Amino acid sequence: MDPVWLAIAFAFGLLVKLIGLPPLVGYLIAGFTLKYFGAATDELIQTISELGITLLLFTIGLKLRIKDLLHKEVWGGSSIHMLLTTALIGIILLIISYSSLSLFADFGWKQALVIGFALSFSSTIYAVKMLEEKSELKSAYGVLSIGILIIQDIFAVFYIVLVAGKLPSIWALALPVLFVLIRPILLIILDKIGHGEILVLYGFFLALVVGAELFNLVGLKADLGALIVGILISKHKKAKELADSLMNFKDIFLIGFFLSIGLLGLPTLQMLIVAILLAITINFKVILYFLVLTRFKVRARTSLFTSLTLANFSEFGLIVASIAVAKNMISSDWLVTIAISVALTFIISSPLNSKAHKIYSNVKEHLRKFETQKRLIYDKTFDIDGAEILVFGMGKLGVSVYNQLNQNYGRKVLGLDYNYDVVQRLKKEGKNIQQDDAADNEFWENIFESSDHKQVKLIMLCMNDHKSNVFAIEQLKSTSYMGSIAAIARYEDERNQLKNMNIDAVYDIYSEAGYGFANHVCSSIDIGCATRNPL
Repeated sequence: MDPVWLAIAFAFGLLVKLIGLPPLVGYLIAGFTLKYFGAATDELIQTISELGITLLLFTIGLKLRIKDLLHKEVWGGSSIHMLLTTALIGIILLIISYSSLSLFADFGWKQALVIGFALSFSSTIYAVKMLEEKSELKSAYGVLSIGILIIQDIFAVFYIVLVAGKLPSIWALALPVLFVLIRPILLIILDKIGHGEILVLYGFFLALVVGAELFNLVGLKADLGALIVGILISKHKKAKELADSLMNFKDIFLIGFFLSIGLLGLPTLQMLIVAILLAITINFKVILYFLVLTRFKVRARTSLFTSLTLANFSEFGLIVASIAVAKNMISSDWLVTIAISVALTFIISSPLNSKAHKIYSNVKEHLRKFETQKRLIYDKTFDIDGAEILVFGMGKLGVSVYNQLNQNYGRKVLGLDYNYDVVQRLKKEGKNIQQDDAADNEFWENIFESSDHKQVKLIMLCMNDHKSNVFAIEQLKSTSYMGSIAAIARYEDERNQLKNMNIDAVYDIYSEAGYGFANHVCSSIDIGCATRNPL
């Protein structure tokens, strides 16, 4: 790879980040820029791209529960949405085909359905990147989004088998038995392997060899194998550490994917016009997601956030289109057109996801009219049941804060987290925990519409996502809440922003950790030293 490519990718990634968009939008623009100056995709870019996708699906598997895929709103919502989207986009394309655009020469309903099916997929890569940046991968809408995407991935596998005529080997039937046999061995190795680079290498081995290569050998989709191997070891105590250790590698490799989309080709004017028209249909896709999910008893907020997360076309759409081109079902010009439309939807979707909370705040009254009377058990808001201290974000820091306060105030302390698994685990430990989200407008409305809010004296925001902490503070500032607010910060700019919001206390994780460690050592060893809080 030419070093100039890296420089251009970095420059555009930095530029779009400075204007408030995710860097991946910059990588897409970099790809088109390189193509404009005559660059072409090469084997290295494709290899890097495939590595990124494989690691992405492996890390998704590490965080996935099989039962999440069995919910009706996941498999039912995904299936119905794909059917409706395929039909709707197909009809729109048939209408456009009556124009004089040469791209629609010899265009009929078969071509319309193939392209409609290709565009019914939403991007796994984009969605996971967005959810990880907002630390909301395990939120109600994050889990729902990932579940829908995996069901779509399964549809892609069926398509490849049926249309490409690529039947798996008979040995594919032996894979379930093989995985049952080797799973205990894989877990024992994970127990013994320790930390550091050997853990990272083991992650690569699991994703690329045990998962992707085994599936590839028997004629199955390689990255689906990585996903399944991730699921196999997802319950291990080191699963999260393994996923975290692979995150930066995955993100770097995925830059190759976004560059490769831009390098697919430059459009003619007609292709660009059609690509823009296709990108506009993303509005219908969002509306259909929202309507379908609310019929499955998902509340309006979760339905909207899921819809915005999935408001894009997918890399799998390009795979579907490339197979269709190979089978002479559509012309090769459509592959470039679809690639442009995929890139455009990424650009459109990015600011929508960044402003999702504010969008919902502005239109929530209208959206709630579509809700059903009954709610899903994991998608409800709860009251605070007489608590006086609320601790949001039950990660390691949040749990530590809760335990310390609980010693002095008992049941007056309530811990809250949006992760259903975390809530259930901590409840089993006897902690006073509820599932809710500090970035949820409806949670605050429920509290401040009741008399419970008058007794709340302290709210502690311990969430990893700085934007969620900021949004929660903005919600509190807009209400009649008179108690104290404290929040955590990891970086100096975050700390300054929180202080400018005039909250009562800002906890700098790294500075305060040193203070706490020194205090603990001095009190334990009793050498007579005294520490002074640096803040």
